[in-house]
Amino acid sequence: MALRIINSYAKNFVSEEELLSLRPTAVSALETVLAKNGAGNDFLGWVDLPQNYDKNEFERIKIAAEKIKKSCDALVVIGIGGSYLGARAAIEFIKSPLYNSLKKDTPEIYFAGNNISPTALTELISILEGKDICVNVISKSGTTTEPAIAFRVFKSMLIEKYGEEGAKDRIFVTTDKEKGTLKHFSDEAGYETFVVPDDVGGRYSVLTAVGLLPIAVSGVDIDGLMKGAQAAMSELTDAQNANNAAIEYAVLRNALLGKGKTTEILVGYEPYMLMMSEWWKQLYGESEGKDNKGIFPASVVFSTDLHSLGQYIQEGQRNLFETVINVKDPGASFTIPNDPANVDGLNFISGKSLDYVNKTAMMATLIAHNDGGVPNILIELDNREAYSFGYLVYFFEIACAISGYMLGVNPFNQPGVEAYKKNMFALLGKPGYEDMKLELEKRISNN
Repeated sequence: MALRIINSYAKNFVSEEELLSLRPTAVSALETVLAKNGAGNDFLGWVDLPQNYDKNEFERIKIAAEKIKKSCDALVVIGIGGSYLGARAAIEFIKSPLYNSLKKDTPEIYFAGNNISPTALTELISILEGKDICVNVISKSGTTTEPAIAFRVFKSMLIEKYGEEGAKDRIFVTTDKEKGTLKHFSDEAGYETFVVPDDVGGRYSVLTAVGLLPIAVSGVDIDGLMKGAQAAMSELTDAQNANNAAIEYAVLRNALLGKGKTTEILVGYEPYMLMMSEWWKQLYGESEGKDNKGIFPASVVFSTDLHSLGQYIQEGQRNLFETVINVKDPGASFTIPNDPANVDGLNFISGKSLDYVNKTAMMATLIAHNDGGVPNILIELDNREAYSFGYLVYFFEIACAISGYMLGVNPFNQPGVEAYKKNMFALLGKPGYEDMKLELEKRISNN
């Protein structure tokens, strides 16, 4: 297996008997996922996606990626939430968070349409000045505010620079298979389109065209990515496997929740974990946070955050636990040099690898936080290659589904996300929201 769970740093907080008592509930939850007869079962296309993905579209994705590599200095990926987090997480995890600054034979990749910031948009436009650019807009409907605004801007830029016909070859659209504003517009304009599957929600969509096209443009081996997900699917959908890591993780999380641990902090020890953590936070926050239930997902990157949030984790409220990702092979090596003057007093680590020191810091922190009353779940991953990333993605997805059903919620909807949108549309004066606008303006003035 590419991934292993180590629970020895949680044993002081939950007993083996408590874990065993929850296991039948987790097994039942996994069986419900596989039978596709539970709440939200119309959004379970991701479960067998690693095996049953559209092979023809997969080849078209690779062809489009090569076309973008040859014709563009930069690719602008327009999307929000699950429409960009998975792709960005993959590129930063497998390649580098400094991907755009590294020497490479692939285009720079920028992400837009994930905020409503005039600063971010104008800065990106400035960065792209003089570059040949392509655009991949990702939206099921085409009417989500943030990406729709960004697409307006970059579509106009491409048409102005290359003309209507030239822009056609530089705009790639990932949207609904048949319906929706963006699909109809793209067909009329002649843009190449890829599919957001009807039965795969945004936060579970990284292994579809939503994530795969930008990932392929970065030079990541998407065949290897899918093979890793296939291996995870084969191993983690076996409900009777006593060593099923997804079941073990879901059981540990829910056992700790039963002990009052309502916040889970995902911990990485490398900067390339930052966007992976952002993807994970959406996956678990949007899937579990409903009906006044759920574990609040937070994240840190150590050792950096040990010098800021470390104090709180060590001695703050005892309502949290940590899930630590240990990547055994970080993909780089660096030896600490000797300083003859020993100005910093660190010659005792001269000649040691930086990864050895990093992992020593991890072990020291696990013990310190345990002693401070913080349970830890340790997840070991072999390396940061495409295969391992694909495995990790599927692991978190299936474990999230199991955990959600154990909580008694629908892990595949997100009704709460609509509340702010309705208020925003009303306050901006969208037709049909006039009465709501008056009521909201009254409430604002009273505050």
